[in-house]
Amino acid sequence: MENSTSAIIAAPHGFNLTQLAEPISWFGDLVAFNNPLTLDNNLHSEPIGKAQGFYLYDSKIPYSAWHGFSFVLNTTDYKGSIDMVGANADILGQIVRNLSIVGGTGDFFMHRGIASLMSDDIQGEAYYRLKFDLKFYECW
Repeated sequence: MENSTSAIIAAPHGFNLTQLAEPISWFGDLVAFNNPLTLDNNLHSEPIGKAQGFYLYDSKIPYSAWHGFSFVLNTTDYKGSIDMVGANADILGQIVRNLSIVGGTGDFFMHRGIASLMSDDIQGEAYYRLKFDLKFYECW
């Protein structure tokens, strides 16, 4: 798993972690991730930070998960984290989904707002890329 940026860290007892059930259901799986953040959709662009956290498949609907994670930035322009939580249910047909921005550190200390996200690229069942639009409504 040298290039892996996510891993299943917990799953219901008796479930096989390497094969997907039919119909697709990862209900109960907990996944930790540490992904690069870029300003464009080029995989080889220089990262401006990392998205670090976890998501929990909390429904038997495929691709429906509850997220808790941070964008951790360390650039010449910004230093700190932006913390987000909420449900991401892509299967509901919503092109844009929203998560709550619940806080932050450094340059984003106590920020609040909405993180609108959409699927930017999906390749099979193991790779996807998300596009985010952050709107801050309360800043300290």
